[in-house]
Amino acid sequence: MSRIGKKEITIPSGVEITIESTDLGQKISVKSSKGQLVRVVRPELELVQEGSTLKVLRKSEDRKARALHGLTRTLISNMVEGLTTGFKKELDIVGVGYRAILKGTDLDFQVGKSHPVVVKPPQGIVFTVQENNTRIIIEGYDKELIGQIAANIIAIRPPEPYKGKGIRVKGQHIRRKAGKSGSK
Repeated sequence: MSRIGKKEITIPSGVEITIESTDLGQKISVKSSKGQLVRVVRPELELVQEGSTLKVLRKSEDRKARALHGLTRTLISNMVEGLTTGFKKELDIVGVGYRAILKGTDLDFQVGKSHPVVVKPPQGIVFTVQENNTRIIIEGYDKELIGQIAANIIAIRPPEPYKGKGIRVKGQHIRRKAGKSGSK
């Protein structure tokens, strides 16, 4: 049995969970004062709520059900954690003249392109800029959405291996390459 999948999910106070049966499986809705997240659970799995705990159970022992067991439990746990404490991801901008400016709620990037690049936050996402406009903090309650926004921002100017310039996740190590060696 999956070590992660068999763990129970504790539901903190202030979080409301509803489980409905649909044609595609079970639909779980997690709601709190921060917002609401909805996910459809595959028909190979079953959700059982007992008081303030939630269990993810397999209906059979086939390969597909075993593969989805731990994943589904983690996704639902992330939904609950996001709606109680939230998630954040930090990005660093490295390069001379590279910066991000917060204009209202939008991020305006100056990263060596001929034009500024503007990123608008979707609902539930908040941008913060720190440290001389070179650190971006993305905060919200949906972990998947935060990761996707971070990937989209990094794609604006990915870090390059020669000088290390670009946008990267905080603490990410960029493997550097040697430049051209002159003729001898």
